[in-house]
Amino acid sequence: MNLRSAVCVLAILSASVFPAPAKSRSGKVRVLIVDGFSNHDWKQTTLLLHEILDQTGRFDVGVSTMPARGSAAWEKWRPDFAAYDVVIQTCNDNGGNGELAGVKELPEWPEGVKKEFVDYVRGGGGVYIFHSAENAFVGWKEYEQMVGLSWRSADYGTAIRLTDGGKQVRIPPGVGRGTGHGARGNVLVTRLGDDPIHQGMPQAWLSPGLEVYYYARGPAEHLRVLAYARDDEPGLNMLWPTEWTTTFGKGRVYVSTYGHVWDGDVQPASMHDAAVQTIIPRALEWLAGRPVTWPVPKDFPTASAVSVRADVPPHDESGR
Repeated sequence: MNLRSAVCVLAILSASVFPAPAKSRSGKVRVLIVDGFSNHDWKQTTLLLHEILDQTGRFDVGVSTMPARGSAAWEKWRPDFAAYDVVIQTCNDNGGNGELAGVKELPEWPEGVKKEFVDYVRGGGGVYIFHSAENAFVGWKEYEQMVGLSWRSADYGTAIRLTDGGKQVRIPPGVGRGTGHGARGNVLVTRLGDDPIHQGMPQAWLSPGLEVYYYARGPAEHLRVLAYARDDEPGLNMLWPTEWTTTFGKGRVYVSTYGHVWDGDVQPASMHDAAVQTIIPRALEWLAGRPVTWPVPKDFPTASAVSVRADVPPHDESGR
């Protein structure tokens, strides 16, 4: 076999093992929301995400809901990841409270779905890890590599905090606490640098209903912190990441703790925050490999005032 033939065979084998997602470079960004279980209100979360994205006019949104674990439908469930530019992952099996309280057999993706998800991201797919999906799938190493920092015990992995000057400090396993958060409230978020998602935003703003995760832990590799905030936990009072990105193979991953929706939260401020409604579409554009052009609106919050919208605003390219 000559060199040219060997290269061709290698290319064919690579394509079959890691099929590249069929990304669209023009038209609407194709987004798949994967849901079906969480300790949070995953049904309301999906409705709110769908509403936010529909109003922009820039996204074609699909939903894939995992059937009950062990059912015939669960055995056959296969989200078509490769048909989408970006996947919003909302599932969380880790918590034991909220909608998972009292659940004896925790929900779990089928092994085939896990493999296809890993192949999708490794091959260049984009993933938005939405709120408590950061907590999910303890022990699934590829997923934990994608997320970078997860809700884990103190000895599970590396944590990252920030100094007042924005310098990252890595905390080794076993030092400090396991992951937690204090009370939700109006939290001052500070962005770090001028990445494409945050370009044009103020340096800091107040975000309502935000949970600041302290001592989130994991491999913390190929990770860039985009924004951070201070916890209000007694005895801590430290700065922790609230938004970050990682890379996994050719894929991009965005993670944040925005978007808390608990059972009974029909229209929570956490999802009507003008900052969150701006960051979500901008993050999705970036994850899809598109230019980030969704405008930063005039009602974006400031460092002294939140901006909670009564409803999702109509589509307006000017940002007015």
